[in-house]
Amino acid sequence: MAALRVRDFRLLWAARTVSVFGTWLLVVAVPAHVFHLTGSVLAAGAALAAEFLPPVLLGPFAGVLVDRWDRRRAMVAAEVLRAAAVTLLLFARDPGDLWLVYVALVVESTGTVVFRPAAQAHLPVVVGTGTVLSGANALNSVTDGVARLVGAPLGGALVGVIGFPALVLADVASYLVSAGLIASMSRRAGGDKGSGVGDELRAGLAFLRSQRTARTLLVVSTVFLAANASLSALLVPFGITALGGDGPVGLVMSGLGVGFLLGAPLSRVLVDRLRSGPLLAGALVVTSVGFVLLFSSASLISALPAAVLIGLAGSAALVVTQTALQRVTPTEVLGRVGAVMFTGEAVATFVGALAGPALAELTSARTTAYAACAVTVFAAVYATSTPSVHQPFAS
Repeated sequence: MAALRVRDFRLLWAARTVSVFGTWLLVVAVPAHVFHLTGSVLAAGAALAAEFLPPVLLGPFAGVLVDRWDRRRAMVAAEVLRAAAVTLLLFARDPGDLWLVYVALVVESTGTVVFRPAAQAHLPVVVGTGTVLSGANALNSVTDGVARLVGAPLGGALVGVIGFPALVLADVASYLVSAGLIASMSRRAGGDKGSGVGDELRAGLAFLRSQRTARTLLVVSTVFLAANASLSALLVPFGITALGGDGPVGLVMSGLGVGFLLGAPLSRVLVDRLRSGPLLAGALVVTSVGFVLLFSSASLISALPAAVLIGLAGSAALVVTQTALQRVTPTEVLGRVGAVMFTGEAVATFVGALAGPALAELTSARTTAYAACAVTVFAAVYATSTPSVHQPFAS
């Protein structure tokens, strides 16, 4: 792949791979740990919601800082902060220590608020905005798929063998290795520090108001992720109660990873050939079907194909959204725009992570899946209005 010929991209991709893999080791383990400590679906859902509180409060301001700072140094600092935060999970050993889990997740997420827009904004600087960019985004999607495929089930299986603390230490190590790799990247010019934070924030919001493609992607992404989060918060408790325990939950996560692996190369081809609006809409409709099939399952035989379907369509939606946004946004405001997108995702996930379990307790997981399906179809209809991105942005 052309992107891998670029040294700085290889380092950034390797850092992201190590970091994401370490994170996925705890994707099943942390909510399962909370659920086993408390027996509460809402407590497990709150663990997911806690991760998205900092982006809701700090997201746009973090984007301004990312555009002002050396993005390489910002990513290194964010990884070190995330490593320190995850260490707190080692001290959550009984229900009275549950607050430590939420503190750890909030602080870790604060690092993520900086890391994600910095990495997203730095990628076009490293590889450009042509076809290499869509290939780089597709490769990142493959990375996510592999992490889901290997990390989640491995974490779910190992938590009962080597214990929760060992998995926490593995995640800490992954963040520190990632920081070292990013520190090895080439130094590049920092952002413009001449304007005030408020002025820069207003400039980023003004760009979103004037750029129809970016604005449409923000709305579609936010609505869809609210639906996705409502079901993500239910997945671990649903898997434990309906599918048979932590192990099946990890296998369902691996099914999502298989879908990502299948969808990434397909979306890499389609994103440069088809109109972005219909392609994104189709991916969302397929995802909505997968939602209903997964939460209607009573065994792994039916749950796994549904998870693969969700992963495949989700991979396509991710690549289309990220590539289109990076191509229509000038690099000098891409950190701010990416942070606003992340904030929208955080608000949606925070609301969805609380609303999904609440609705499921009032009704059922299947009814919640139907509601999420309806919301996703609405997002798909709106996605058809996304203007096509025929040419990469010329910076």
